Amino acid sequence: MRTVWDIIKSPVITEKALVAKEETQDGKQLLTFRVDKNATKPEIKSAIERIFDVKVATVRTMNYMGKKARRGRFEGRKPSWKKAYVTLKEGEKPLDYGEAI
Repeated sequence: MRTVWDIIKSPVITEKALVAKEETQDGKQLLTFRVDKNATKPEIKSAIERIFDVKVATVRTMNYMGKKARRGRFEGRKPSWKKAYVTLKEGEKPLDYGEAI
């Protein structure tokens, strides 16, 4: 049995993700998380609702393939990962996981 912490790995804290988080559209906030590769949209939705005590409107996911990486003559791959865009329902409290940066 997976816990919510097995599904949600970490928030994505990039310039693009933080700008999207600050620009609310129609009172809805967009959050970005790195999630487990095998997590489904309903699992992601319930995990976010349980961790942050908010209501989620929609979840969109993207799969990223790992890139080739070289260290001298040795070649390998970076791991593949999954990103989830979570839109909160209108009127929910704004989350501030990236404010300390």
